[in-house]
Amino acid sequence: MGCGCGGGNAGQGGCGGQKPPVELMVDAPGVQEVTPESRPTADEPEALAEEVESAPTLIASSEQEWPRVTVNGVTIAPEAMAQELQYHPADSREDAVFLAAQALVIRELLQQRIVELGLSVQADPGESAEEAATRQLIELEVALPECDEESCQRYYQSNRARYVTAPLLAARHILLECAPDDAEARSLVREKAEQLLELLRQDGGRFAELALAHSACPSKAQAGALGQLSKGQTVPEFERQLFKLPAGLAGQPLESRYGWHVVSVDQRIEGKELPYEVVAGSIRTLLQQGVWQKAVAQYLQTLIGAADIVGIRLQGADSPLLQ
Repeated sequence: MGCGCGGGNAGQGGCGGQKPPVELMVDAPGVQEVTPESRPTADEPEALAEEVESAPTLIASSEQEWPRVTVNGVTIAPEAMAQELQYHPADSREDAVFLAAQALVIRELLQQRIVELGLSVQADPGESAEEAATRQLIELEVALPECDEESCQRYYQSNRARYVTAPLLAARHILLECAPDDAEARSLVREKAEQLLELLRQDGGRFAELALAHSACPSKAQAGALGQLSKGQTVPEFERQLFKLPAGLAGQPLESRYGWHVVSVDQRIEGKELPYEVVAGSIRTLLQQGVWQKAVAQYLQTLIGAADIVGIRLQGADSPLLQ
């Protein structure tokens, strides 16, 4: 078993160390019974009216049944829901079916709008024709205001702590190994780690001796030295604790999936704040992405508000903008 905390590798560290890419979603808090108001009117095809009349009244009313959902008279096929279901893990089957149905309704609304506008576009490499048409539709119909310099500066001033280089640590450790699922062994190993800590409090010069005698990490051959560490070089649960430590012997053992670690931080170099000019581009991209997501969500709500959707309730704009 590897130690997972940066040891070995000549002290250089080493522990731990197809769905379409964009999924358009809107808030949709629940499902809806098929009410008289939502059923087809008398002038719609009788077959569709009978089909909706006999449909389950709730999304996923049983393990065997699929909801009957229509979008402007187009029925979402149960087979399509079954295929879509795999992309929407949820706490219950009902929730997963709802999310799958929601995604298919949105997809159908977008396709209907693409057909209505007669859009035809050349797909980019790695892009399907449907993805290309959807991209063009969003570009055509969704207004995306640019984030101005003032907004970027304001975000930077409010989040300066985010734009700091990671600290660097030089640390040593003694790994007392035990299985992650053996609670009794973990308790015993922690006691041993605390005993080693007490010995080191009395005589810190014994670290190399104790590492060689007790550590399960290859770094014991280098007196437990892990080398110079930055974030991302150790397993996450060890890193979160390690980078909070000041220089010196840690006050208590650190736990990871590999066991308990007696740690000493020999040197700590704090991160430096990055100037605005260095991070301005990433801030603008971040804010622009938020603007894009909000604008697309509002556009989808507009499509929903203008559509005749039966069998599922989605949040739509109160005053549709589409004519």
